[in-house]
Amino acid sequence: MTIDTKDMLGSIMSSLSRIDYIKPSDIPGIDLYMDQVTTFMDAHLAASKRHPEDKILTKTMINNYAKNNLLPPPLKKKYSKEHLLVLIFIYYFKGILSFNDIQALLNPVTEHYFQSKGQLDMEALYNEVFSLEKLQVEKIQKDIAAKYNTSLTTFSDAPPEEKDSLQFFSFICLLSFDVYIKKQLIEKLIDGLSDDGPENKKDME
Repeated sequence: MTIDTKDMLGSIMSSLSRIDYIKPSDIPGIDLYMDQVTTFMDAHLAASKRHPEDKILTKTMINNYAKNNLLPPPLKKKYSKEHLLVLIFIYYFKGILSFNDIQALLNPVTEHYFQSKGQLDMEALYNEVFSLEKLQVEKIQKDIAAKYNTSLTTFSDAPPEEKDSLQFFSFICLLSFDVYIKKQLIEKLIDGLSDDGPENKKDME
């Protein structure tokens, strides 16, 4: 197996530098129907798709979020800018966290800041969080490069025809372990939000 990891990594690093997020100013100032919501999300988060045919959020997903109190219910079948901001948070969380974990994390936020009349509302909260995450890209790039360089030191005694694929495997393992540890940390932090232990939680697709 021949893997040009260096070229692949260069391409990934380049794409990371172009990462952007949906700005509140990108969201229409009028409430949207379901079809308009899915179209908007699909267009603005297309860069995060693994495959072109992948869907960002489907009608079934959104209905399920509202039905199970993860997303505040729409008003007369229309979704506000705040609904879309919550959906963006859900989209990023759902790749690594269970439904119940997202619910434990987001419900207190929506209860306090959704349609808030105070100084801090969902839009202000969203702007603050995503502006911080934008600043992390350079640090993430350096960390990925360090893990890649570490992987090149592995399997030094392997046959030449096997070394590339084994080092590629090491690189994936290093990245996966990093994600695993951070996921464990996030879950423990979320468990600390509630008196209910993880044994009382049921996952929901």
